[in-house]
Amino acid sequence: MTWNRDSLEKQAQKVLDMLRRDVPKDKDDGHLTMDNWEWPTGVALYGIWKTFEQTGDPAILDYLTDWYARQLAKPAPHRNVNSVAPMLALTFMYARTKNPEWLPHIESWANWVSETMPRTEFGGLQHITVWNKHYQQLWADTLFMTVLFLLKAGQTLGRADWVEDAKYQFLIHIRCLQDKKTGLWTHGWTFDMRHSFAGAFWARGNAWFTAASVELLSALPKEDAASRFVVEALRDQARGLWKLQRESGLFTTLINVEETYEETSATAAIAFGILKGVRLKYLDETYEPMARKAAEAVLAKIAPDGTVTGVSGGTGMGYDLEHYKKIKVAPTAYGQGLTFLMLTEMMEWSQ
Repeated sequence: MTWNRDSLEKQAQKVLDMLRRDVPKDKDDGHLTMDNWEWPTGVALYGIWKTFEQTGDPAILDYLTDWYARQLAKPAPHRNVNSVAPMLALTFMYARTKNPEWLPHIESWANWVSETMPRTEFGGLQHITVWNKHYQQLWADTLFMTVLFLLKAGQTLGRADWVEDAKYQFLIHIRCLQDKKTGLWTHGWTFDMRHSFAGAFWARGNAWFTAASVELLSALPKEDAASRFVVEALRDQARGLWKLQRESGLFTTLINVEETYEETSATAAIAFGILKGVRLKYLDETYEPMARKAAEAVLAKIAPDGTVTGVSGGTGMGYDLEHYKKIKVAPTAYGQGLTFLMLTEMMEWSQ
């Protein structure tokens, strides 16, 4: 199967147009609007940036530039794992444009992550949010929301210590969250209680690692020791995912619990990560059919108006599996954003 680039670009534009629409407040719980400085928005912004990298459409760069101008003019947000997320796209934009207005923001946020953000035992980044410090907890989400920014900021500003810390964060999260038997990821780990909460193999938690790992790997030399370790963790996870993909091509919100609902955002991020992993030869080409099937399943979930359907809402840490089964399904900015990521990688494979 060969993907058509023009068709993919039209799909991406449709998904973007949906995001740029004004969403009535009574129809949104804060996960779909683009008018805030939060993690759903941050994931969407990174997907939009990656779309610009692929298409070179100046209108997309103008949209991103205007968005940051408006948001940076507002009072500074609470600093936590999730509010770091919008800094990732901004740092990529700075690396390209060298806009001096953005540099102080990048330095300030990266210094906060490096020097002030709470740490767990073994120096992991504690998953602090606006509502809870989550004492001594590591969550899979942190890799995408915070660590990728620290890596890019370190490489862009010549801060080797930030780069090394980002690499270390992947290693400590792999140690604590990746299941040795299945290769799948649990949602989180608490050093305080020494357990993995519900031990849930939550699909989007797995997807945060799949997507974040290939972004890390593509930024590091292949001979780097941390890179070699992350590759093996990705391969281990891919083996587990391959066994549990549903006939539809999607993954269920609890990957190993077939009766849970199929979830689009995780499937999109997994398709992105596996496709990119195969293309860059981190993964064996035998995983390509799995990733293609997942990507096609996500495309089928894009409604005529550009809404990515079948996306589970924001999901806090669960202490039992029922918690994950009950998360409502609704359109979200990160669902749109992870679909952007998948579409940009499909463009790499297109003709």
